[in-house]
Amino acid sequence: MIERLGALLRSRTVLVLGVLVSIVVPVVTLPRLPAVSPWPLLAGLLPWVVGKYLLCPLRWRALTDAGLTRRWHLRAYAESELLGLLTPGHVGADLWRVHRLTGAGLGRGDAVLSVGADRLVGALALAAFVGFAGAALPVDMLLGVAGVALAGVVVVLVLHRVRPGVLPTRRLPRPRQLVHGLVLSAGYQLSIAALLLGAVAATGHSVSPLAVLGAFGASQLAGAVPGPNGASPRDGALVVGLVATGVPWAAAVAAVSLKAALAWLPALTLGGTSLFVTRRQLAAAAAPA
Repeated sequence: MIERLGALLRSRTVLVLGVLVSIVVPVVTLPRLPAVSPWPLLAGLLPWVVGKYLLCPLRWRALTDAGLTRRWHLRAYAESELLGLLTPGHVGADLWRVHRLTGAGLGRGDAVLSVGADRLVGALALAAFVGFAGAALPVDMLLGVAGVALAGVVVVLVLHRVRPGVLPTRRLPRPRQLVHGLVLSAGYQLSIAALLLGAVAATGHSVSPLAVLGAFGASQLAGAVPGPNGASPRDGALVVGLVATGVPWAAAVAAVSLKAALAWLPALTLGGTSLFVTRRQLAAAAAPA
């Protein structure tokens, strides 16, 4: 499946269609929203871009420890985010990251471990950060994270006996790497809160930062059901969570729509550019001398 995804994404047609979708989504969405103020949006967008496209790739690199440069991780992560927005449940992001790691020389098991560890640390950081902030996090979400971790252990034990050749050959992340990843994740959670606060403020309303964290944490439970960016069950749950904090329905829908539409702008700029460059490099490498 990963090989098919890689071949598909190297297609010029798919690249052009992806860029067009990235442009059309915000163009169609933004004019339908109520009048908003751009400055709170900008104030929230800037820290989120730093969190998403700098702190998250650095967390992934810290947990991977594969000798790849920061620039490599920044580019691969930006590419994966654009592809994630184009696929339900953001599944394309993880598949692309695995594809990029195997293309850089890592074994399949090591690549899967790298992306899986990054996702798990991100989920643990979200639970810890929201809990530390004093917001209510659904018990189901905590149980879900614990269940995923337990299932991973079971799968590894089974594969160790049945297919030992597909297991990772590198050692698991050390405690120091995990702490490093959790710290970077905490910074990313702060950037998410800043983006949501900015989106709500742009509609002329305000909400407590702790309430925003609680609404965001609760909405993650709905993320188990895939859907398109901006119209997924997670987005709907976030709207309900914001309404529960006192934000009017119209403002909550507008804020979540703005958040979803704004995600396309850095994804197109950073991820789209990097994908184009990566495709050119791959084509040059495959061309006969």
